[in-house]
Amino acid sequence: MNTHTIAVKFVHWDVCSLDALKNSRVYNLRQRLNNGEKMNREDKNWLAENLRNNAYFRTAVPLSGYRFDFSDVIRKYLVNQYGSWQEYYAPDKTSLRNTLTGTIYHIIEIKGIKIKIGEYK
Repeated sequence: MNTHTIAVKFVHWDVCSLDALKNSRVYNLRQRLNNGEKMNREDKNWLAENLRNNAYFRTAVPLSGYRFDFSDVIRKYLVNQYGSWQEYYAPDKTSLRNTLTGTIYHIIEIKGIKIKIGEYK
């Protein structure tokens, strides 16, 4: 069994205990991922939609004052749509495409670029 954190509290006021959220979809998904299970298409689409539609975090889903981080299973994408580029986070291109409406011209995955100090000239 993996010992990754399920969620962390991100508000200053009192909230219910994390155990009270055990029946929520986000809690169950994070727990299954921590146990090494894979996401199915429905889970990926749900996660992409909830990452896109929350105003608090780009790589996490908030619920009742807790932050459920999914940065280990999502990727960063640039999307060209309506003449501009937007940054989104999603598990894969298909789930991102399913959450967006309208004509999408390009979806480009952005992979992390690591430069050692003194290497860039």
